[in-house]
Amino acid sequence: MDGGFRRGSDVLKGLAYGASLVGLGRPILFGLAAEEGGGVRDMVLSITRELKRLMTMVGAPDPAHVPKDILIAD
Repeated sequence: MDGGFRRGSDVLKGLAYGASLVGLGRPILFGLAAEEGGGVRDMVLSITRELKRLMTMVGAPDPAHVPKDILIAD
């Protein structure tokens, strides 16, 4: 899944929809433009930390087991 993913919460939603992979193109480019390799590393670590925190909050033991019922459907 790719397109518009910028935060760990976006990644969590993609996983809940059934994605096995989520692309993070734009945040990586922002990190690269800001601080080259260190900026990319910091961006990936930030998104990963947020994703881990949110997975704990919804009770998902790993990315493959993010429950679909965390999504709110209208």
